[in-house]
Amino acid sequence: MLARLVLRGAGCFAPPRRRYHRRMALQLFGIPVSRGMAIGRAVILASARLDVAHYFVDPGTEEAEIERLRAARRAVRAELDTLKADLPADAPAEMAAFIDVHKMLLDDRQMALDTITWIRQRRYNAEWALTAQLDVISRNFEEMDDTYLRERIADVEQVVERVLRALRGSAGLARSASGNGDLVLIAHDIAPADMLQFKTGVFRGFVTDVGGKTSHTAIVARSLDIPAVVGARSAGSLIRQDDLVIIDGDSGLLIVDPSPVILEDYRLRQQESQLARERLKRLKFTPARTLNAEPVELLANIEQPEDCAPALEAGAMGVGLFRTEFLFMNRGDHLPGEDEQYAAYSRVMQAMQGKPVTIRTIDIGSDKPLDAEDYRDGEFTHLNPALGLRAIRYSLSDPAMFRMQLRALLRAAVLGPLKVLIPMVAHASEIRQTLAELNKARAELDAKGVSYGPVELGAMIEVPGAALALPLFLRHFDFLSVGTNDLVQYTLAIDRADESVSNLYDPLHPAVLNLLAQIITQTRAAAAWKGRPVEVSVCGEMAGDPSMTRLLLGMGLRSFSMHPSQILAVKQEVLRADPDKLTPLVQTVLSSFEPEELQAALAALG
Repeated sequence: MLARLVLRGAGCFAPPRRRYHRRMALQLFGIPVSRGMAIGRAVILASARLDVAHYFVDPGTEEAEIERLRAARRAVRAELDTLKADLPADAPAEMAAFIDVHKMLLDDRQMALDTITWIRQRRYNAEWALTAQLDVISRNFEEMDDTYLRERIADVEQVVERVLRALRGSAGLARSASGNGDLVLIAHDIAPADMLQFKTGVFRGFVTDVGGKTSHTAIVARSLDIPAVVGARSAGSLIRQDDLVIIDGDSGLLIVDPSPVILEDYRLRQQESQLARERLKRLKFTPARTLNAEPVELLANIEQPEDCAPALEAGAMGVGLFRTEFLFMNRGDHLPGEDEQYAAYSRVMQAMQGKPVTIRTIDIGSDKPLDAEDYRDGEFTHLNPALGLRAIRYSLSDPAMFRMQLRALLRAAVLGPLKVLIPMVAHASEIRQTLAELNKARAELDAKGVSYGPVELGAMIEVPGAALALPLFLRHFDFLSVGTNDLVQYTLAIDRADESVSNLYDPLHPAVLNLLAQIITQTRAAAAWKGRPVEVSVCGEMAGDPSMTRLLLGMGLRSFSMHPSQILAVKQEVLRADPDKLTPLVQTVLSSFEPEELQAALAALG
């Protein structure tokens, strides 16, 4: 565990303290990341970094302190190896993948060297050196624009806390924990590898102070179907050991010490929620068709080849977005070669059993460094990294690396229907260069006598300039995928990571809705002059939000790509929808600009 178990009071799972007066019910809010409701007594975990000792080691003892650090890292590596070896057969595929991510971070050469530097040059003790280096890395991650990648700092923090625990010789989350009644976990953060505790039934749900919808902890929570709320920043300080807590994973609400009336209401809602989820499972093999018999494509967003299993289990019709960034990150100078990339793409193609797979080329750059060292060298220091050298701009700045990825993708296309998705395209020159590099990659494979397959080429529409110049994209690309997360951010000029303005990040802003409707309408109309249909899908958060499904169907969207855990809930909305009736209602939404009018028009969609 990246946070050690610290119960406020005596030892682990101490008996409930006697209370002499009752405090009023307390409501807290966080980010809902996994549906369902949990009711139980709070078990409090405090961060291991809260009590880190800070002292200077004696001159001449630096190497002994470094060896102490290395011994702790070896202990953590053995712990992770044991965790992976002991994974039960029915554990989600994400578990093994995330343990591998933590092992990779633990073995990161640059992080190890930088931590040792703190010890040698400043004589910091090992714990202090680790937390100092973590602070440096955290500042770099805070500059990232992409939410998913920014939240990867949580993985680094979790690895650091494992090492801190090993340095202290203390235990993590007790796997043999037991107690009377249901328990819920309240923590600063929880490592995905330690979440098997939930599978054994000890904990019914969890709350963390930090995290977001795309954190690895959230992903595992969804795969295990555990009610969870993250990013509830004050939960750890306001909730007390053994408080009765209600976790509403649907709305992100936490209720502490609820009244008997509220408690009974939530017990009934908990039963209803469980029945609803059981009913959703019956839809797995039901074709996704609207009431007027129009087929709708429901695809999965994945991050690693291991994610294919839960995607198929949820009934995904294919992969709508495979992010390739994590093949490249935290590798230092040892970036994945063509064969390593080919192996990863091949695993996805084979796992999806002939279903279509869309793989996005590396979406990384100034705001998403391949390694934290990039920042310290100043190579990617920009005033506004979100608008800098990233995504396709980064790939085109390094043609050799880009062609290597394209060659690996072309080779994997032999194994099934493969689509290649280009991120953040905005200019005609970028389109021409991308097509030229793809042709060069084919020529290089021909010269080596290496076989490859056909690919469809698509563009991500996430920049307003691309949306407004859509005819250019429709002429050159086989399909389009709308990244609504960035489209909203760039359209409204809102940094969704900046808490001071995050309340203005609004997918239902009239400008966003009209731009999205325009993209879908123009793409569907392109079939008339291209002689064949051009597919358009949405792969951002809007696609996986069931409350948005009817709106998007009314706009004409027929392809949705989302996290596998959201597929059945969206399918249920599809099965209940009649696009013929929704279309005129959506037109009313698109013509509404005042907030009151817009809300009334959205409510009419049902």
